[in-house]
Amino acid sequence: MAEEDTLSIREHGDGIVELQLGRSPVNALSAEFLMEFGTLITRLGTDDAVRAIIISSPFKVFSAGLDLKEAQDFDLDQQHAIVRGLNEGFLALYACPKPVVACVGGAAIAGGLFFVLASDRRVAMTKSSFGLAEVRVGADFPVGPLEIAKATLDADTLRRLMLTGQPIGPIAARNFGFIDIVAEDREDLMGYSLAEARKLAELPSIAYASIKQQLRGDTIARIRAAIEAGGNAPEGGWFNSQTKAAMQSMIDRG
Repeated sequence: MAEEDTLSIREHGDGIVELQLGRSPVNALSAEFLMEFGTLITRLGTDDAVRAIIISSPFKVFSAGLDLKEAQDFDLDQQHAIVRGLNEGFLALYACPKPVVACVGGAAIAGGLFFVLASDRRVAMTKSSFGLAEVRVGADFPVGPLEIAKATLDADTLRRLMLTGQPIGPIAARNFGFIDIVAEDREDLMGYSLAEARKLAELPSIAYASIKQQLRGDTIARIRAAIEAGGNAPEGGWFNSQTKAAMQSMIDRG
């Protein structure tokens, strides 16, 4: 296993690579973690030896999104840094030309859900949960995650997740079309994820990358254009006058 700070790479043979998110204890998102992830996923996407990628986590929580205790004290520069990380890290995943399978053994909440939405196939477990809690913490969506959500979820699912901030379980997520397989336990979770990765790895790689670009190219172009127009540094910062109080309320509710 090769290690790169909070990210680990495990090879499963036949070009199948597992990228494990390892920012203990809940893969809380930081600007550095997201940018490091984006750099690594880009490198894997251009490595001819890699045929498919599995994104996993060893923790009970797949990714909880931002650390609210940390985020509520962000100054302007820190707000811009995390927006850049969210935009560029998840754009790198969404634009990756290789097949990507999300192996989700726990909660994927707020920014953490975009590891799932930006992947190609998504395998969950009966204990998984999914949500976009941004409205509950008083923050809107940076352009990268917003465009990925709009391209991935139908209008009713966007309404349900984004305007309530409430999580849903794996069966509902499968019914909404953004989870493909639900496993009973962690052994089956990895087994199904490996099986899906191997199926995708067997497909002609040039055609796969080309078709993925055909499907996602317009969304990728919109995100890149918005970033170039200043989307990584929203005027006045990411937060509004209610955000810090909303974050504290979420912390207090546990």
